[in-house]
Amino acid sequence: MLQVSELNQYYGGSHILRGLSFETRPGEITCLLGRNGVGKTTLLKCLMGLIPAKSGEIRWQEKVINQRKSHQRVQAGMAYVPQGREIFPRLTVEENLLLGRARFTGRAAKHVPEEIYQLFPVLQEMKLRRGGDLSGGQQQQLAIGRALACQPQLLILDEPTEGIQPSVIKEIGAVIRHLAQRGDMAILLVEQFYDFAAELADHYLVMSRGEIIQRGSGKNMEADGVRQLVAI
Repeated sequence: MLQVSELNQYYGGSHILRGLSFETRPGEITCLLGRNGVGKTTLLKCLMGLIPAKSGEIRWQEKVINQRKSHQRVQAGMAYVPQGREIFPRLTVEENLLLGRARFTGRAAKHVPEEIYQLFPVLQEMKLRRGGDLSGGQQQQLAIGRALACQPQLLILDEPTEGIQPSVIKEIGAVIRHLAQRGDMAILLVEQFYDFAAELADHYLVMSRGEIIQRGSGKNMEADGVRQLVAI
């Protein structure tokens, strides 16, 4: 579904991404791990068209999308939840979720899919509250819910466990697993929290200094020594 081939990116004379190649498939969770500053977020921004790749190829559903703008990639079925969540604090929960329906028209654009509230019941309970009034964990659920509202075929999550309480981490993990088990969505999960990634990963990638230095099956992460390669 998503195929990345020999992707390179430079910044200020530094080689940030160094010939990255990997793919994601529907029904599978691919976990990308690595310490701070190795290029994980830069990679995600390249995938979403927020910054251009200097060279290499990004294919989505067998089409090269290097020249597509970010909104075009969303229209094509890609969704991204960045670090920091980036919700709109003055809008209500429901209004934030409706922003995720921008790729649709007519009646579909005016209604939050019931599935979002089933996945995150707290969002239904608080749908008339402003986003800025929610706790950090609730805001993370809102950010993921907004991404899911566009009904993507690829969900990209950048450290969704950062700064949130363990109970919410467990809930988010259950949602990610459920989405993968449906079989119609590929999930690319960037994490520093090893245990969370190891519990979910079908496949793993380890980045260091802009390169993928190790990859394998999620069930082999402990045996492959991945814990020693990442921050937490």
